[in-house]
Amino acid sequence: MKNLARGGLLWYNRNMYTKFKKDTGPKKPLAVSYWSKTKIKCPVCQKEFQREEMLTGSGRLNAGALTEELHREYIPTARYGKINPLIYAIGACPNCHSAFFWNDFNDIKDQASLDRIYETMEARKKFTNMIFPYYNLTRNRNLLDGAAMYFLAILTYDEVDFAYLPTMKRAILSLRLAWLCNDLNEEVPDHNFDIVAKVFYQKAIFFYQQAVINESKRIEKSSTLANMGPDTDKNYGWDGVVYLCGLLEYKYGQTEDQALRLKKLDESKIAIARIFGLGKSTKEKPGPLLEHSRTLYDNLNKELGDADIAIE
Repeated sequence: MKNLARGGLLWYNRNMYTKFKKDTGPKKPLAVSYWSKTKIKCPVCQKEFQREEMLTGSGRLNAGALTEELHREYIPTARYGKINPLIYAIGACPNCHSAFFWNDFNDIKDQASLDRIYETMEARKKFTNMIFPYYNLTRNRNLLDGAAMYFLAILTYDEVDFAYLPTMKRAILSLRLAWLCNDLNEEVPDHNFDIVAKVFYQKAIFFYQQAVINESKRIEKSSTLANMGPDTDKNYGWDGVVYLCGLLEYKYGQTEDQALRLKKLDESKIAIARIFGLGKSTKEKPGPLLEHSRTLYDNLNKELGDADIAIE
């Protein structure tokens, strides 16, 4: 990611961000969020800041389809336009630019972790501004600010002790950030956010697979995370993690080393069949996750089968 930024690919003209710096809507837009009266105390710098909460009800959210990546799409409404719940699921301190899932502002107590986060404050701010220039942590957040907060959170959890499950959390954050970058690419095309999205899909593959490895080696209790998402609308649990490991490898995994790719896809096929009982008659795990898993299982079977034919 640093090489991508250093290469100049993500350095943009300041004027390109006018869309995100100014309110181009009506003078009095309908509210989609509010500032909570209860302030959040940052465990890193001990400063307090206000929490922005998304308003619900009154037809603000119109749920659409669930994608194969278990991402809930939302249809813009005539009254409120497009609202993205993802950007409100993360908090970021405007003083030290540390970012966490909201509950971790209270839950993370390890002083060594907090010290490391504080010590990397300037590097975190600089790196984030290279990729998401002119983000702002004090205004009503927009899509660019939300994406920046997710990247700040990934960098913040880099410094957190295994006891707080940072690998699993970075997997979820990376996948969500890929989705947000795709949304940014739709909002401001020709700014390379589609390329940035691919980078975060790659990071999601790494962190999801590493979370499973850490779980199996008892390094990190990844499966104990209360909400594994991956989106904000539903918790698909450890079954969802196993599914996403296979799906992301299939869709975004490396293709240069075909032998390694086929090995990983075969491992994913076995894991999915074991979890969901595919290849058998089963109704134990109904719902969209089972249907998506069946589709993935068939796709993996086809690629692995085609590879066998090509070798012969």
